[in-house]
Amino acid sequence: MSEAEIIEQLKSGSEPAFKQLVENYQKLVVNTCFGMVHNKHDAEDIAQDVFIEVYRSVRKFRADAKLSTWLYRIAVNRSLNFIRDNKKRKWFQSFEDSVETKTKALQNLAATKSDQPGFQLENQQRAVLLHEAISALPKNQKVAFTLSKYEDLSYSEIAEVMDLSVSSVESLLHRAKKNLQKKLYRCYKKKCL
Repeated sequence: MSEAEIIEQLKSGSEPAFKQLVENYQKLVVNTCFGMVHNKHDAEDIAQDVFIEVYRSVRKFRADAKLSTWLYRIAVNRSLNFIRDNKKRKWFQSFEDSVETKTKALQNLAATKSDQPGFQLENQQRAVLLHEAISALPKNQKVAFTLSKYEDLSYSEIAEVMDLSVSSVESLLHRAKKNLQKKLYRCYKKKCL
């Protein structure tokens, strides 16, 4: 089923079209949310909210953008709302969850690549530092960086999602990279690990 067919059937309330939409775009939406909130369970919950919002507001969709772009926008906005609403909550737990998942993968890598005892711990600490640095970026820089690095979107696709010019996206990504370099360099210089 094409995007246009899915949209038209969704507008008429078709449940099979909604099921097809979720099957086609679930991974994209969950990955986008995960890139913003760094917690698998939260990302899955936000993704459910995204699809519910799409189902409720599909009649407003004007099709002047691709369906995937509309989904990115909703996913980014829902993720930012989640972050704002849960700002008081400690982020450390979500980083631990993320690092735990990545640590399991690193353990497999460590078993095959290195027998050094500190290898796993050092990589786990690096992952935590990186997620903390990304989370500390200003909102637009974080969104642009996440869409670029986690979702592998082109500058023009990011510009469309964020409703900015391509040059603005380039500037945001440049500043995000510089900010990350400064934060991570300071930490490595001070021997945070």
